[in-house]
Amino acid sequence: MLKRFLPIFDWLPNYKKEYLTGDISAGLTVGIMLIPQGMAYAMIAGLPPVFGLYAALIPQMIYAILGTSRQLAVGPVAMDSLLVASGLGALSLSGIDEYIAMAIFLALFMGSIQLLLGVMRMGFLVNFLSKPVISGFTSAAAIIIGLSQLKHLLGTDIERSNQIHILLQNALRTIDQTNLYTLGIGVTAIFLLKGLKKINKKIPAALLIVSLGIVGAYFFKIDLVGVKIVAEVPSGLPSFGVPSIDFSRIDELLPIALTLALIAFMEAISVSKAVEVKHREYEVNANQELIALGTSNIVGAFFQSYPTTGGFSRTAVNDQSGAKTGIAAFVSVLVVGLTLLFLTPLFYYLPNAILAAIIMVAVFGLIDVKYPKRLFKNRKDEFVLLIATFIITLIVGIKEGILLGVLFSLLLMVYRTSKPHLAILGKIRGANYFKNINRFEKDAEIDPRVLIIRFDSQLYFGNKDYFKNELSKLLNSKIVQPEAIIIKAEPINYIDSSAVFMLENLVEEFREKNIKILFSDVIGPVRDIIQKSELVDKIGREHFFVNTLEAYDYALNNTPKNNLQEKISLQSKEGTYVT
Repeated sequence: MLKRFLPIFDWLPNYKKEYLTGDISAGLTVGIMLIPQGMAYAMIAGLPPVFGLYAALIPQMIYAILGTSRQLAVGPVAMDSLLVASGLGALSLSGIDEYIAMAIFLALFMGSIQLLLGVMRMGFLVNFLSKPVISGFTSAAAIIIGLSQLKHLLGTDIERSNQIHILLQNALRTIDQTNLYTLGIGVTAIFLLKGLKKINKKIPAALLIVSLGIVGAYFFKIDLVGVKIVAEVPSGLPSFGVPSIDFSRIDELLPIALTLALIAFMEAISVSKAVEVKHREYEVNANQELIALGTSNIVGAFFQSYPTTGGFSRTAVNDQSGAKTGIAAFVSVLVVGLTLLFLTPLFYYLPNAILAAIIMVAVFGLIDVKYPKRLFKNRKDEFVLLIATFIITLIVGIKEGILLGVLFSLLLMVYRTSKPHLAILGKIRGANYFKNINRFEKDAEIDPRVLIIRFDSQLYFGNKDYFKNELSKLLNSKIVQPEAIIIKAEPINYIDSSAVFMLENLVEEFREKNIKILFSDVIGPVRDIIQKSELVDKIGREHFFVNTLEAYDYALNNTPKNNLQEKISLQSKEGTYVT
């Protein structure tokens, strides 16, 4: 029971000495990555850079104790930082102090939602974020995040916006104010970051560029020619404090917190599942992940952390560097903690343009071009869904993009289930198989006395009329009316009350025309529904068959069922059959 609620007790007692080298190496690498990344991501969120380091401390420790993934690197990420900025930027706030307070409270609010969802075992909600929606949203958000750093790359005062057309208009208005020194530093940093990655991915490129930038800025005094630098970074660990805001603003924060909670969970669970494939010694549990991420954000908020989640790039580096357990996370925390205690003065001369370059290189790598191309070739409907999500996110807004994307994907799912595939089956010559006559035109034989259909979906209020209309069309298209209709029901996994009522009427209607309706291959849960709804009495117990061949023989030759066939065809959940 303890292992279930505190997964650290699952791996810590079995810790092996050979894990230590990989954990320390990975922890040092991720900790070093976190320093420039955390500061850069805090800038995306509209917060002072030091808050990115605060967000890299407590949440990591809590997740290492409660999380089920042993490689997931929790901390500030670009996507959540942008959502914080877009959400809080739309509110009327009095100044930076209130903005900081709202960002910290947002971590508490978001974490509480995640914890509640985890306790209620609602981890399945992430399944509603389909791959096309995620891809379209991520690519659009990456573009907005990258372009939001133009103000730091150009050294101009560009008004913030999460709508691409407005952001570009604002950038063009100030293009004549570009500081060429700032632009030169930023562009050079981008090329160096890309170049070092191509040479060797293990090189801590971001930290190296940051170090070069600080040294160059210090010796050449570039702040005197208008290049903006980070300036003073407060030293020391974050202090304990209870997050508090004016409670009248709770309703304003709710949609932001809910969006953050789901997006952050989606990011973390997708990357942790991807890494899990390489490690058979543990299994990621979605509900426990919600609890771990929620608790991480709640506790982190009491130590000045803004919303965090598992990061794609840092988790990949953590895994590649040899992390085996949560010890790697504790090592990363130690690196960031020592930096806050002793090394913050070193970041005084760090140019903002270098942090902007780090962000741009990181997020533009999230733009996916291959997947949309594949969808365009094979799945046009899902390609349209991806593009719609992409455009809405770019033009309307971040929250609107993901929410409308999910809505569109649900509508697409409903549309598909409202008009599912319906096949006419024929008996394959020389065999006992029944296959779609459109696919086996030369091999399938059709007896005009029997119509065999297969409905590839559940039967519910959304498609019951479609089912009835399609069946009527088939009958109207035949010169000679069949004596029996066999419904091969294996793909039907559910029948709701509306569909039951439709079937009752259908049976009565066809009985008046002397057409029998027979059911074959009915699965257990549907047999239970048919029994409980008393539909079995309307259809007739003798009209249910174990397989299509038995129903076919009955329709043509009136072959009776034996006791075993009777039992299996009408077996109920309780282990008895309808008598």
